[in-house]
Parts: sequence; structure tokens; C-alpha cells
Amino acid sequence: MSEVSVVAYFADDPTRTYQLVQWLPVLELLDQQHPVALVLRDPASADVVARRTALPIRLVPGFNELSELYGELDAKVALYVNNSPANFQSLVDARMLHAHINHGESDKQSMASNNAKAYDRVFVAGEAAVQRHTAALMEFDAARLVRIGRPQLDLRTEALVDETGRRTVLYAPTWEGDADWNDYTSVAALGREIVDAVLAVPDARLVYKPHPKITTSRRPDIRDAHRDLLGKVADAQEREPDAGHLAIVAGDILAVMPVCDAMITDVSSVGLDWLYLRNEKPIFITDPHLDGDRLRLDVPVSRCADVVDATTVDGLRDLLAARLDVDEHHLARVAMRHHYFDDVQVGESTSRFVEAVGELVALRDRLLGVVPDAGLTA
Repeated sequence: MSEVSVVAYFADDPTRTYQLVQWLPVLELLDQQHPVALVLRDPASADVVARRTALPIRLVPGFNELSELYGELDAKVALYVNNSPANFQSLVDARMLHAHINHGESDKQSMASNNAKAYDRVFVAGEAAVQRHTAALMEFDAARLVRIGRPQLDLRTEALVDETGRRTVLYAPTWEGDADWNDYTSVAALGREIVDAVLAVPDARLVYKPHPKITTSRRPDIRDAHRDLLGKVADAQEREPDAGHLAIVAGDILAVMPVCDAMITDVSSVGLDWLYLRNEKPIFITDPHLDGDRLRLDVPVSRCADVVDATTVDGLRDLLAARLDVDEHHLARVAMRHHYFDDVQVGESTSRFVEAVGELVALRDRLLGVVPDAGLTA
């Protein structure tokens, strides 16, 4: 293998490979300036990723193999797309600088974790993420935070959905998380009513695109609700074969958004992806826990959206129809986009990311004396 400057490390099973896959086009661009290798620990995950990129992949299931590989590569920077416990085996290497780049920007509680203290840098989208970390973490050095926007959203993918004469409403719920405190999914609590409401809007098309882990959920209520939603879409397709109603359980949601006129989603990265890419179109945020005060405090995007909960879902059909005709929250969303993403426009995040990684590559060399530090020799 030729010289490698950067490794992107991923230790989890195939159900989480979406976290790395969304970064692959950006890493391929980074590779043009700072050669990149993907380091994976799970053979099945390596197979999934290998089908999606030409970047070199090194599979190292064991810790000893990982240590030997790092000695062989002598890379300068390691990137991490999640907070897998196995990341700590990679963090042992002290000859690299370690940067957490995450796999999305959202207001979920898990987005500001004490795990951030383990990394030399934490790449975040903008001001909202900075505030989230400083408010949630004790004794956290905010100087570790690097604001880059959302590079994964800069590169457009081939559309998964064709345009039609109908107005398209996207329902994109998240999964239930690994713990009750991180459960934001609306699928079981509100999903059936949401789908019925969208299907009842005149001249509207429904696209149901759940989080990938909804399809593999082990919770009976989630499985049952997801099955019911698929059934509702199938029934609607039979009743209105020309309407174009769809259920999409695989593929990139970013390839669905461009043809949509409104989106209903949970507290997740998807809502903020919409704010970054499509803030000229309405968004609806669900509140399955019926805690509006906490939602408005912890989820700023909810302040420029209509909130769907158990008390409002019965009126969703009429509200959707009204918002598709008159978007009352557009100016508020423009301001909120700045809160989350600073002044970064689509296309600029990737250059910020590549520059930030390049600075770490150069810093690592200075710290190890590979190149002289101009500031110290002046």
C-alpha cells in the first residue's frame, strides 16, 4: 500500500455501515490531497463498504492486528464516524491525532457525549453543536471543536424518486436508539396517524423512508408499526396507482429529498439535513413524548416548524394542506439554518473539512518533529 496520511476507522457491524458510507464520497475527495485508508474490524461490514468505494480497505479483526497495521501505515490522522466502544482500541495509538467527525448533526442527547473528550478534535456543524457540547459536558475544552458544516450533504447522489405532478410529502422517522433516553422515534406512537394524514391530503404523494435500523428493530411495537405503515402504502398504491405513493426502505435519503415539497420527521439528523439543503420547504417535527417545553428548549429547529404530537396529529391533514399552499415558517427557518450551520453554503463544507484535516496532518508532523515548527524557530 502506498503512503497513507489518514485512516477512517470503523469497528461496527453492517447495520451501522450507513454511518461510514455517507462519508465515502467526501473521503474520496480528501484522498486526492491526503491519501486515505479505511480500517474496519468486522468482515461483513468490510464487504458492504467495499462495494461502495475504491478506497483501500484494511480488515483487522484483532487488537494485535490493528496495532501492527498502524505501525505499518504510520498514518498521521485517524477519523471516527461514531462513538463505538471499540474506538478506544484505535485511540491507543499515540502517533496519530484523532478526530471525531460523527455521521450527522442532530439534537439527540447522544450528540453531546463525554466520549468527545477522548478525541484531539471534534468536528461539528456550527454554533448549535458548540452550544450543545458546552451546555451538556462538564470540564470540556471547547477549543477541540472545529466547525465545518455538513460535508456529506455537498455531493448530490442520483435521485431515487421521480418527480410527479403531485406535491410530495416525505415521512422520515428515526429509530428507537440504544436506550430509552435516546428514543425519539415516532413510528409506533404516531406513525399510523401521520401516514393516514398524508394520504388524505388532496393531490399529495407520500414517500415513507424510515431510518435503516427501523427495518431491523427488535422491539415488537416498532416492528408491528413499520409493517402496518408498509401495508398502508401498499393499499394506497392499489387504490391510486397513478399517485406514486412509495415506501423506500433502502438507499440514501438525500437522494429522496430533492423532489419533496415537505417533510415530517423526528428529532434526528434528517431534519437538519433538510434545513441545510431544503430550507425553502416546510418541515414538521414530531414529539412522541408530548413534552413541548423540552422540545423547544433542546431542539431549536422545532421553533421554526410545526410540531406533530398526540394532541395535534388529528389536524395534520389540514395543516399539511395549508403549509403546502402557504409556508409561514420560511423566514424563521432561514435564521435557524444559520444557527446550526453558521454561514456555510451547500458546497463549502467539504472544502472546510479537507482543510481542517490537512491542518491536523501538518500539526501531527510538527508535534513529532517531522517538520520544523515555524512558530518555534522564528
